[in-house]
Amino acid sequence: MGYAERVLQPGEVVAYRAYLHWVLMAPGMVLAGAALCLSVAAIAQATPELRIGLLALAAIVCLVGVLQVLGAWIRRLSTEIIVTDRRIILKTGLIGRRSIEMNLDKVESVLVDQGILGRMLDFGTLVIRGVGSGLEPVTNVAAPLEFHRHVNARA
Repeated sequence: MGYAERVLQPGEVVAYRAYLHWVLMAPGMVLAGAALCLSVAAIAQATPELRIGLLALAAIVCLVGVLQVLGAWIRRLSTEIIVTDRRIILKTGLIGRRSIEMNLDKVESVLVDQGILGRMLDFGTLVIRGVGSGLEPVTNVAAPLEFHRHVNARA
């Protein structure tokens, strides 16, 4: 049971659940690919010193890539973006938790910002503006227009 299910009011129903997009993990995957290329280059080297140096560099780059993918995966799993029939709930963090809630009747607008890559892969940044305040931008949200549609249908 996630955070949102634990904080639902009696009779409140989850209407839509948004997720962070897998593109968060892309930098780590690029580093892993670079480590693979360095490993192949090391195998092709004739001198043992250069081969060992390239393999050591490949190991370091691979470790950094794996740590980046792991951090992005944890961020993706520990972020909840929920639209219920009454409010919007945003929870981030695994150990230290930060949660923000906004009643749907207080929502003035939902801004969706997508670049070209975001439009092609269907991810973007959400900014929810409410009466007197707003939620901070949430980046790399998968299907942000679907979230926008669900908020506008309920508001």
